[in-house]
Amino acid sequence: MKKFSVAIILLFLNGMLEAQNRGFEFLPDSINFIPLKANHQEAKVGVLYFPANGNLKVDVGNSVDLFKYSFDNFSRLTLGIEFMAYANSTNYKDKRLQIDALDGFFGGNLSYSRKYGSSRLLARFRIIHNSAHLVDGHYDTGTGGWKNGDEPIAFTQDFGELLAAHELIYPWGRFKYYGAVTYATLVRPAQIEKWSGFIGFELNFNRIFGSTFGKETNIFLANYTRYAGLPGYNVSMNNMLGVKFGDWLSKGIIFYLSYYYGNNVFNEYFTERVSQFGIGFFVEFF
Repeated sequence: MKKFSVAIILLFLNGMLEAQNRGFEFLPDSINFIPLKANHQEAKVGVLYFPANGNLKVDVGNSVDLFKYSFDNFSRLTLGIEFMAYANSTNYKDKRLQIDALDGFFGGNLSYSRKYGSSRLLARFRIIHNSAHLVDGHYDTGTGGWKNGDEPIAFTQDFGELLAAHELIYPWGRFKYYGAVTYATLVRPAQIEKWSGFIGFELNFNRIFGSTFGKETNIFLANYTRYAGLPGYNVSMNNMLGVKFGDWLSKGIIFYLSYYYGNNVFNEYFTERVSQFGIGFFVEFF
């Protein structure tokens, strides 16, 4: 009887623990799918400086999980929102940044993750609206017209994106590789292809520099390779080398070097092919 009572108590305690780890949660503390570091169409807060021309890419935005459902201790499903924008700052005048062009994004995502021993499977479905604009920094008040004879392009992409990723967990860090397919239900101008896709990876090492003020320090490499029709199909690639002060899966400050080759990320100039080296930083809030 005593053993039976102990077994009942253990089962009850186990059920209580499972109940705490299963079910809905409003505004969970963490984020299920961390935005991809090398993808320019992900939420960031930071600045990227291009030494060749002195321009800046200024990122403002965040991705937040609103609801979480835990199936068990290893798998969860989340629903989140994303609002972000990045701007092209061409110079500094009258004590303010001159913003030449701007891309804005807003939408939501449904993300799933499951841990298997020393690895994780992840999936994310996003629905995003993207529009691009020329701003006052591209306007010449002296001539009363747009600089270089440019005219604003009515650029719009409303797209759905399905991504799958596999993350391997090691004592010294993590390696994540991913692939995604994207379809735009609405595009402007019409010559933009509706289908696109991308692949990439993130590799971090957490034992090279130890810790900083008691927080993990990570050296990382990241790659993002996109195949898109803007307007003809071409490959665009971004490579990053950086350091993150903070745990890899939590908030921190990132300093990095990047090299990008491909279609201009500022979609008012989407037909231009560019090659850019940059030095930047951004902050992760999750």
